[in-house]
Amino acid sequence: MTRTLIACGLLAAVWAAMLLLGTGTLDLDLLRLLYSGGHPFFSRAAWIVTQFGGSEVLMPVTAVGALLLIVRRDLRGAALLLGITLSGRILIDLEKAWTARPRPDEYLHLVTIRSDSFPSGHAGNATLVWLALALLIPRGRLRTPLLWAAALLAVAVGFSRPMLGVHWPSDVVAGWAFGLLWIMLLLQLSGWRPTPDPTPS
Repeated sequence: MTRTLIACGLLAAVWAAMLLLGTGTLDLDLLRLLYSGGHPFFSRAAWIVTQFGGSEVLMPVTAVGALLLIVRRDLRGAALLLGITLSGRILIDLEKAWTARPRPDEYLHLVTIRSDSFPSGHAGNATLVWLALALLIPRGRLRTPLLWAAALLAVAVGFSRPMLGVHWPSDVVAGWAFGLLWIMLLLQLSGWRPTPDPTPS
């Protein structure tokens, strides 16, 4: 419990630092470094990867994951999956409305966007959904490699956003930090523990 609270406190501090210090010279330099405009191959790759953080992919994947847990009769797991991902999505939208941070200059945008910048919804929601799925669905030894895969996917989605010119790097770091914080907090409050390997018959 203590370690989880310390980790959540550190993640909250990262989120706050990205809010207070973002959009400065360092953020602009990193955005220029990551931006893929003028490089068609990398722009296309970023566009493909970023889909894995959008609602068109995450919502159906979440629904399928919840259905699998219900079929397995893990109603608690299904409720946790839906609770973590849906409440997290709502909170990210509220954070955007509260902070109202402008996006990078519009001429940089390689995809269409309709909301404010902070935090990155793609980075935050990808972290919430893919990590929650990797924690709640697999059993035993399969969980660890899938967790690594989920983390790498969330990282890749985050990097795709400044590559497409629609987010400051600080937005992305804040999205990752919030996603991790929210998962850890809700799992801790729920008393969730990993499901053991099925007993051989």
